[in-house]
Amino acid sequence: MTTATHPYDALMDITARPKAVFVRGAGSYLWDDSRKRYLDFVQGWAVNCLGHSPPAVADALASQAKRLLTPSPAFYNEPSLKLAQALVETSAFDQVFFANSGAEANEGAIKLARKYGSLYKGGAFEIISFEGGFHGRTLATMSASGKKAFEPLFEPKVSGFKKAKLNDIASVETLINGNTVAVMLEPIQGESGVWPATDQFLRELRALTEAHGLLLILDEIQTGMGRTGKLFHYEHTGIAPDIMTLGKGIGGGVPLAALLATERASCFEHGDQGGTFNGNPVMCAAGLAVLEQVSKPDFLKQVTETGLLLESELQKVSVRHGLGGVRGRGLLLALDLKLPIAPGIVAQAFEAGVLLNAPQLDTLRFMPALNVTKAEIAEMIGCLDEILTKAGAARRVA
Repeated sequence: MTTATHPYDALMDITARPKAVFVRGAGSYLWDDSRKRYLDFVQGWAVNCLGHSPPAVADALASQAKRLLTPSPAFYNEPSLKLAQALVETSAFDQVFFANSGAEANEGAIKLARKYGSLYKGGAFEIISFEGGFHGRTLATMSASGKKAFEPLFEPKVSGFKKAKLNDIASVETLINGNTVAVMLEPIQGESGVWPATDQFLRELRALTEAHGLLLILDEIQTGMGRTGKLFHYEHTGIAPDIMTLGKGIGGGVPLAALLATERASCFEHGDQGGTFNGNPVMCAAGLAVLEQVSKPDFLKQVTETGLLLESELQKVSVRHGLGGVRGRGLLLALDLKLPIAPGIVAQAFEAGVLLNAPQLDTLRFMPALNVTKAEIAEMIGCLDEILTKAGAARRVA
C-alpha cells in the first residue's frame, strides 16, 4: 500500500474530481495510487474503445515514437497518409483532415460548411443544429451546441446557429432560409442523456437537405469507431452525410480526431485550415491500430451482441427497481432513473470500485470498452443492483 500525496492546487479547478489519482490501466480496469482497482464503464467518455492501454495501441505508439515524432504539418508523413486512406476506404467520404480533439474537428466542419456557402450558395452561413446537442467547448462549437448550461457563458457567442428539435423534421424545415448552408447533429445526443435520432428521422433529414441543396454534417465523435455496432452510426440508416467528424475512440486513448468530407464538400483552399500537430504521425499510428481492430466484421458483431446483453441487463435492473427505460444503441446506453439520484449513485459506485457517468441528474450513461466481457458487465450490474437496493430501502424507511 502506498501513501503517495499529490498537490492538487496547481491544476485549474474546472470540474469536481474525487481525490484518487489513477496510475495504471489495463482493459476495463484502472488502479489508483493506493492500489485500489476500479471497473471502468466510462472509459474516458467512450475514448478507450479497446480498453485502457491496449497492447496494439501501445506498441504502435512506441514503434512510431522511435522512428518519427513529427516532421511538421507542412510535409507528408506515412501514418497520416495510411490512416486517411483507410478511413476513406471504409466510409462514404473522399478526403480527411486530422485534428487533435473532437471540438477541433467540429470547428473544422463548421468552417468547411461556411466556406462551401461562400463559394456555392451566395454566402449562406447559417447552420441548423439541435436542442440538447453537444459539439465541443470552443466558442463556435459551444454556439452550435444546444446545451442550456452554455447559454449564459462567454458572451457574445458566435452567431449563425439555429436550433431545431430532435426527431421533429418540421422544426428543421421551418428554420431553412436563404442563409442556411447545413444541418449538424449527433446521431445520438450523448451529453444530454443518450437521446437517439431515429433512423427514419435521419433519412428524412437527408432527403430534406438534398432537396434544399444543404450539407448534412454528422458529429460521430461519440458514436463512431464501432460504438453502436457499425463502424460509423450512419451505416444503420442507409444514407450518408456530406461531412462527418470523428474523435474520442479513433485514437484509442490518445488525442486524435478527424474531419471527413465528400469530394463535393471538400472546398478548403490553401491557408484556410491547419494545425501544428494535426496529422501527427504518432497519433495517426495509434489511429491505424484502432481502425484495424474495430473495423473487423467479427469485432463489430461482438459489439452488437455485447450491447444487446448490456441493454437486457439494464432493463432487468429497471424492472426490479421500478425505473425508466433504457436508451441508446450498441455500447452507448443510458438508464432513466426517473429521480434525480444519478450523482449519488455515481459517488457510491466509485467508493465500491466501479466508474459510472451521470450526464443528467436522472440518467446514468454506460460507455464501456468495446471489448468489455460478459463477466465485467455482470460485475457492474451487481454493483448497481446493490446500490439501488439500498437506495430503495432508504426511501421506504423515509
